[in-house]
Amino acid sequence: MMSHILLQIVVVPAIASLVILLFRQQLGKNAGWLAGCSLLYSTGLLFLACIKVYHGDVIVENYPFVSSAITFDLLGDGLSLPIALIINILCTALAFYAMHYVEHRIEAIYGDVDERTWRNHYTRFYIMFLGFPLGFMGVCLVTNLIAMYFFLELLPIPLYFIMAMFGYVDRVKVAMICLLWAIIGASFFIVAAIMTYSQIGSFHISDLPALAGNPMTFWIILFFLVALLAKMAIVPFQVWMPQVHAEHPTCIAGLLAVYANVAAYVIVRILVFPLLDDFKVFSMPLLILGLATMVYGSLLTMAQTDVKRFAACSTISQLAYSLLGIAALTITSLEGGMFFFLSHIMGKTILFSTAGILVYTTGIRDMRQMGGLASKMPITTALWIMGAMMLSGFPPMSSFPGEWLLFTGVFHTGIEMMPGGLIIAIVAATAITLTVAYTFRSAKIIFFGKMNPDLELHGHGEIKDPPAMMLIPLLFIAGVSITLGLFPKLMLNLFHNVIGTLPLP
Repeated sequence: MMSHILLQIVVVPAIASLVILLFRQQLGKNAGWLAGCSLLYSTGLLFLACIKVYHGDVIVENYPFVSSAITFDLLGDGLSLPIALIINILCTALAFYAMHYVEHRIEAIYGDVDERTWRNHYTRFYIMFLGFPLGFMGVCLVTNLIAMYFFLELLPIPLYFIMAMFGYVDRVKVAMICLLWAIIGASFFIVAAIMTYSQIGSFHISDLPALAGNPMTFWIILFFLVALLAKMAIVPFQVWMPQVHAEHPTCIAGLLAVYANVAAYVIVRILVFPLLDDFKVFSMPLLILGLATMVYGSLLTMAQTDVKRFAACSTISQLAYSLLGIAALTITSLEGGMFFFLSHIMGKTILFSTAGILVYTTGIRDMRQMGGLASKMPITTALWIMGAMMLSGFPPMSSFPGEWLLFTGVFHTGIEMMPGGLIIAIVAATAITLTVAYTFRSAKIIFFGKMNPDLELHGHGEIKDPPAMMLIPLLFIAGVSITLGLFPKLMLNLFHNVIGTLPLP
């Protein structure tokens, strides 16, 4: 195993971004290839690290930073590494998918510009894009609250600039809304971290068990939860999600889903593991919020006709599944919640990227003006249906074992918390039918029935499947989901090495 493997995983995107910045005019379109290939390298490192951890090892790398309290130590275990691997796979796929999409957005927003200006726009996207894998890998691997805060709050920066430069309706306004909500969440997170330091004199996550039983621990957990639930768009913090998620460039839509979902991992890492007994008091409130978000998000999605806003609103309901698994506080529900988190971000990447293909090809966003596209775009149709299957929990997609485990744990807790807990479990399981309804209803509206004869007038020429570079990355993601759906223990054994150590049923 090569040395400093975790450090390489974190810094490779930063190095690639710097190279693109320094040689942007020379690279031009090759900036996308450089970004994608650099992420292929870090994905390979993650795969090697997962193999090592699968055989029982834990990778720890220590890098002293500002002081003994603020360090840049990295941890690769059965929870952090598989989550980082799937996230990095999505970043890699979208780096290649974005090549044609960014060209389309530059043409749509900036028109016919000279070559130098075009290269500046194109390379700016990839300079900012690489901030996502940098931030995500840092969040997954660091072991210090201040370092985690830094990487969490690094993520809104590329999100703001990409949205402002390449987004859709009111793109600058929407980018500002996203940034302001990020600042609100950051404020609660840093306050909770400072409160933690005031009690135990440390920012190290491994020292958090010293808070157990402390009168201040309730408030520390509450502040952390407000920060993280705001990022997850859980009711009542969901108001930013529909507009922000609908109006950014679709080539980063999957990464915004990761940005919201990764908060579930943070909850498990910094609250459930070190502060399990103190966290239990939040179990029932979080179950209630998760159920409310699931139902609200599903009903909101069913009311949408804009294909991008449809995908955006569905994110709200899907985020709640992982929260339910965490709140149920059983080994099975936690493992199922983390597994579903990965399944959701894969499914949402496919569904939202396919929505981007539809807008790219037809030039319209209203699903009611589409119809009959299956005959013209068979691969795009197959991708949408696979995305719908992934969100709905159909085999052989990975969401099926994820939902099975998640709800097994939720029902176990529901029986223990009768009658309220059991009611929540039953309604939550029933709410899955809403996901099936809105995902497959949209497939029927967009791809089947009679085709709108005016589609080719609105679009960019003949209606057909997009270039292979936009399809192959999405088909690869679908392949990963199917593999994990058929062989879930590849991931679950890694999770169980960590989550299975908790004193939970």
